[in-house]
Amino acid sequence: MKKKLLLATSLIALSLAPLFSAQDNQIAESQTKWIANYEKQENVPAPESMLINTAPEPSLKKDFVDLYNGKNLDGWTSYGGHCTFEAKGDVIIGTTIPGSPSTYLSTLKDDYTDFIFTAELKWEIDGNTGFMFRGQVKEDAKGKQTVFGPQAEMEADSKKRFWSGGIYGQSCGGWYYPLWLNAHEEARNAVNRDGWNRITVKSKGKLSRTWINGVPAAAWRNGEYLKGFFSLQIHSGKEGSVHFRNIKVKEL
Repeated sequence: MKKKLLLATSLIALSLAPLFSAQDNQIAESQTKWIANYEKQENVPAPESMLINTAPEPSLKKDFVDLYNGKNLDGWTSYGGHCTFEAKGDVIIGTTIPGSPSTYLSTLKDDYTDFIFTAELKWEIDGNTGFMFRGQVKEDAKGKQTVFGPQAEMEADSKKRFWSGGIYGQSCGGWYYPLWLNAHEEARNAVNRDGWNRITVKSKGKLSRTWINGVPAAAWRNGEYLKGFFSLQIHSGKEGSVHFRNIKVKEL
């Protein structure tokens, strides 16, 4: 039994970082312009301390539950603003409403802990979006709702830094895991701007990892956000339209 435990521990360690060199844990030259934006941010990680995801994307074939029924938005509720979400066949269409705060179509079930979550999205009109996982919501005395917690980011193309698959601390301190290292070059090039893109998140205990179109992206360890809901985000702005489909979860 001890040998099996040691082997399992070794495999987990190998899937995170040591296969990479010190150079891989440095900020890529193409990303240095973002240092000044985030060096004073509460969550910004030291590049040399960031874990690196080298694990293959988990199998998405068995024991998954569809979170969208293909008919309506039963099982979901919106928090935040009044951007719209519409059930249309096999997709949910999220649309930016000018003047609205960011809006989060969220699962009514709010106690997901350990899981593999996967979904696909396609931009019809460019805009910031993403997927909250282990999300939380709070409401102030005036009824204003704030969704907070970790989000698997899917960035607008206009940003031109290509951090889709990174992990953002929504309303709780900013970027937990920016994709700015040399080691993230493949992930930064993995998004298909003209078609569908798959995001996969695996969270177990304190460790969360992401994959973008099957390419390893983030590896983030955190003990604060261990339970919550999933959300589809439509960001505030002048315009934006995103299609979501194949939204599934496998609880572990």
